[in-house]
Amino acid sequence: MTATAPRLGTALVRLLLVTAALLGTLLAGAAPASAHAALTGSDPQDGAVVATAPKDVTLTFSEQVAMSADSIRVLDPSSKRIDTGEIRDLCSGSVVKYGVGLRSGLPEGTYTVAWHAVSADSHPIAGAFTFSIGAPSTTTVALPDQTAGGGPVGVLYGIARYLSYAGFTLLVGGGAFVLACWPRGAAVRPVQRLVVRGWLTLTAATLAMLLLRSPYTGSGELADVFDLAGLKAVLETKTGAALISRLMLLGAAALFVAVLFGAYTKRTDEKEKKDLTFGLAIGGSVVAAGIAGTWALAEHASTGLQPAVAMPVDILHLLAVAAWLGGLTTLLVALYRAPRIERAAVERFSRLAFGSVLVLTATGIYQSWRQVGSWSALTGTAYGQLLLVKIGLVAVLVGIAWISRRWTQRLGDPAPHDTGDATAEADGSDRSEDGSDGSDGSDRETSAATTEPGEGNEARAGQGEAEQEAPAPATAKPARDTGTSTSTSTSTSDADGTHGAHGDAEAGTAEAAQGAGPRDDADEPPTAVDPERAAQLARQRTAVATATRKRDRDADPERAGLRRSVLTEAAIAVVLLAVTTVLTSTEPGRTEEEAGRTQPTSGAAAVPDRPVDIRLPFDTGGVDGNGTVRLTLDPGRTGANDLHIFVERPNGRLLDVPEIKVAFTLKEKNVGPLPVLPDRIQTGHWSATGVQIPMAGAWQIQVTVRTSDIDQTTIDKNVKIG
Repeated sequence: MTATAPRLGTALVRLLLVTAALLGTLLAGAAPASAHAALTGSDPQDGAVVATAPKDVTLTFSEQVAMSADSIRVLDPSSKRIDTGEIRDLCSGSVVKYGVGLRSGLPEGTYTVAWHAVSADSHPIAGAFTFSIGAPSTTTVALPDQTAGGGPVGVLYGIARYLSYAGFTLLVGGGAFVLACWPRGAAVRPVQRLVVRGWLTLTAATLAMLLLRSPYTGSGELADVFDLAGLKAVLETKTGAALISRLMLLGAAALFVAVLFGAYTKRTDEKEKKDLTFGLAIGGSVVAAGIAGTWALAEHASTGLQPAVAMPVDILHLLAVAAWLGGLTTLLVALYRAPRIERAAVERFSRLAFGSVLVLTATGIYQSWRQVGSWSALTGTAYGQLLLVKIGLVAVLVGIAWISRRWTQRLGDPAPHDTGDATAEADGSDRSEDGSDGSDGSDRETSAATTEPGEGNEARAGQGEAEQEAPAPATAKPARDTGTSTSTSTSTSDADGTHGAHGDAEAGTAEAAQGAGPRDDADEPPTAVDPERAAQLARQRTAVATATRKRDRDADPERAGLRRSVLTEAAIAVVLLAVTTVLTSTEPGRTEEEAGRTQPTSGAAAVPDRPVDIRLPFDTGGVDGNGTVRLTLDPGRTGANDLHIFVERPNGRLLDVPEIKVAFTLKEKNVGPLPVLPDRIQTGHWSATGVQIPMAGAWQIQVTVRTSDIDQTTIDKNVKIG
């Protein structure tokens, strides 16, 4: 019968629709918050022109940041540092402000402020701006093009972050798969190697992040990796404490792995094994939650809106990801490398994965609301766009998982004789795939041939498997030695269809049988088997048995379909994990929008660095009380500007009015109103020179027009200047 891929039903569509509805409800009702530090203000402001030199420079941030001795540098036009180098903490209540003093006697010119810090969620931030004393000037300051956390160090740190997530997923997901779904898998060598490699990867990645942390948040130089002073400074930070805690918990995880693949596999008493399973489940859950907590402690969940709720939610999210994707990887290894896996184990994992997806959905919706906050941030920020990609990948992954579930329902259980010892089967399979021609293999197989106690389990299992699958003919005489029994089983295996690559094994075994031959116990003493020849025969038996098992396993179309769908899931999971890693180092959309709101956003009637030219209709209500005011501001940027005002009648002719007054207000910075009294040049034309615009922003221009002693009105418009 030909197996066909199952069709998608409506259950998955309904689940996705419900998820989308919940996500929309939460995003629609979001309230402001932040979770990634941003510069919200400075004194002097960016682009400001001040009349006298300030005594200091202060920076205001949206949340708490960590500052070092050189976090704020002020450079003169010739690129010389003119600050005192002493960072002052000016924080008060909810206001996060830091400053640095300036030297006295600074000349006129343009000065550059370069700053860098580490936000409360462990990510480095940096920036620069300029201000001028007296009047702007040229500057020779050359700031590095490398962004905060960029360069080779940033790439290496990002790779270490990805590997740490991958290692955690394999370690936790593999252990959960064995305990909850496939206890017999604890004795399967490929599964053991997968989990151990997950532990090694997570440990190595954590050590790398600890060493790279100082240059990642500071100099950006790879040579500073082994700077002991920098490492000491890192250990005193929240991120350093989290990484050290993770290493300590990995020590406990190593003990868990040793017991799981050691004492647990040797337990034969059902009650003892059940008790040990319970203990491993509790202990492993505590250690896994602790390791997940090291991420929650140092990253987005630890700051911003509702950290007391966000941190436990983040831990649950990480554990659900590990249980699903790590278990999926373990299942893939079992399907491809282990001799067989029971249908019941796959069904148990299917239930575990479904529960993990439900937890991921609930926690993911909360995290999306907390970090994004609005529909505009979901589509208009880098974080929101990455989140959409992640949601799409998860949806695809869930769809393929549904197909895998249908393949699982078609699986048949292994034959009764196939439920032997998993360790022997897995070891025999690995030895056949890796090659067994070396001296170590010869020693093991020699031990198997001479049947020394405690050794050669793989060869004996392989021999037993071959004998079960291909029983010797009833007319064959019992053999005295290993060679004779091998001849019978191998020949029968060939009759069942094992040819080609195993022809040498068959011929060699037959030759050994002819050489041994049946003999009478009373007439001749037993002849000792050559150890080297016995080792060769044992290897041949193992190869035949492994090939037979692999042939039977691959002949099942349902199992082959499941392997393909699980492999596709695993490939998507790799991409999903990469997107998640990038997402955790990206500024949340909510914070990015908030930072944008602190910048001028009002409607503009002018292009920066070009003259402002606006028209304002007015009506004072009296005789000749209506018309239009045309205002130009040249060059339309910070510093000195020339102001010209023309008052026109509705027919376009100039109107002579008794008085015109102008005021400039920057509401976002609480600057102004700054009054300007223009001079009358001629009928309908008023002018002022040297109008100072101290900083860039969305300025409100108010014009008061008086057309008689009692008739006047004030009109205004927002204009972006600078």
